[in-house]
Amino acid sequence: MKDIKMATIDERIEALEKKLKQEKAKKQKIEALKRTAESKAKRSMDTRKKILVGAAILAKVERGEWPQDKLIAMLDASLTRDDDRALFDLPALPTIPPVESMA
Repeated sequence: MKDIKMATIDERIEALEKKLKQEKAKKQKIEALKRTAESKAKRSMDTRKKILVGAAILAKVERGEWPQDKLIAMLDASLTRDDDRALFDLPALPTIPPVESMA
């Protein structure tokens, strides 16, 4: 009788450990989804801020409240990708050849 009770207890322990493992995996998945959603929301807010700042600056340039050459100079100093620079008719930056190693 004692062996039957021990087997039953061991089976219950095994089942509970399996359930615990499943619940921990479920918790990790939920936390990962939450982090992904938070990251997406943060990127979305960052993009919205950039759009609004850009719109505000462009509006000032269009109204003559901010000199266009100052905007172009700022963009020239900030933009590094050729496709971004092309949007503002800026010349492509010169490419720097890779440095050969002496080894």
